[in-house]
Amino acid sequence: MEPSSGSRDARPAATPVAAVLPAGGSGERLGGATPKQFCAVQGRPLVSYTVRAMERISWISDIIVVVSPENIGTMKSIIEKYGHKRVTVVEGGITRHRSIFNGLKVFAENEFSNHLLQKPEVVIIHDAVRPFVEEDILSKVVMAAKEHGAAGAIRPLVSTVIASAANGCLDHSLERARYRASEMPQAFLFDIIYEAYQQCTDYDLDYGTECLHLALKYCKTNAKLVEGTADLWKVTYKRDLYAAESIIKDNLSQQVCVITNVKEAIAQVGFLLHESLKSQIKVEAISISLSKNDSHLQNIFSGQCYNFICINDKKYAIQETQQLVDMLEESNIPLLYPVVLISVHLDTSENISFSIGTEELTRINKFAREVKKKNILVYGLLIQYKGFSVSTLNAWDHLLLQDTVNSAAALIMALIKDRNPELTGQLLVA
Repeated sequence: MEPSSGSRDARPAATPVAAVLPAGGSGERLGGATPKQFCAVQGRPLVSYTVRAMERISWISDIIVVVSPENIGTMKSIIEKYGHKRVTVVEGGITRHRSIFNGLKVFAENEFSNHLLQKPEVVIIHDAVRPFVEEDILSKVVMAAKEHGAAGAIRPLVSTVIASAANGCLDHSLERARYRASEMPQAFLFDIIYEAYQQCTDYDLDYGTECLHLALKYCKTNAKLVEGTADLWKVTYKRDLYAAESIIKDNLSQQVCVITNVKEAIAQVGFLLHESLKSQIKVEAISISLSKNDSHLQNIFSGQCYNFICINDKKYAIQETQQLVDMLEESNIPLLYPVVLISVHLDTSENISFSIGTEELTRINKFAREVKKKNILVYGLLIQYKGFSVSTLNAWDHLLLQDTVNSAAALIMALIKDRNPELTGQLLVA
């Protein structure tokens, strides 16, 4: 589930653009030993989401990630593990501005790179801990920077800003309607921001925080302010990590693929499940044999669907689920985000009661543990069909079956939204 690209009315495709992502913070406000940019969100480091947000935009030619010296190896491992492209890792300085300056130098000096990268016309500066940036706002600040020399995203102030007197009492407050919060991304003509950093005093390099101010102070460039969206916030505290995880889970819970076959009972349950789910989530329903390289399923893979329901009769569930796991692995979908795979066991026996042996439960649990290592979360779900024949279902039987399927749909949505790795391998009963 890739974020939406936003409006593409004005794309800076013909303008050479690069991005510098400062990622050298220690995460003191977050607490804990791991800097926030390397904290795992849904099993993946936060910085990887931000790199991916830049990487998926074709007109950004180079992405410079600036990290502290002790984290260079960590960042390079992340790039290799998640297959990031067009990324250069640069050693940061002791402050934010010095780190950004080092990132810019790879386009103008040989100090931090074996070879100079092609100098861009416009450079984007964006925090590595703001993972939800969209192409629309990036395009807007780049186009504004091309016209005005510098541009940055802004947001309305949430709280009133006040100043205290020396005695600790209120001195004055600012009129909130006149002021805005400076956010990221920001963009600059490369020559302007690089000249600003070259002229920058040690005091500004050590204590300054605002890049737009440097362009104004040292190059007399008044930045164009661009209204940003609410998702430009920065992960600063531990609660922000939880919020980021919630947003990512929500983004991953927008679509599900229901896979059935031509068997009468399975097709019937698949249809009822589709009807029950479609008011809560976009549903792609396909009827295939997983032993074939189905083009429809491959199209769904390429569309970045991260949730799958495979309906089988109980006897063949593990075998066909394994086939789907193999196909998911080949698609590389689990590389970016955890995939939810719900294997629905349809009990079509005549017996009212259902029992499953300890050996089979152990086999299901072991299978789920193994595929969890591949970032695929497998859950089992039992639906008792009670031997109904589709052709002979009376109204009462149909209501009972629909009620069971509705219960199954509720469990499915809970599993998709929560994506809890601790529940993998469990067999739930609808």
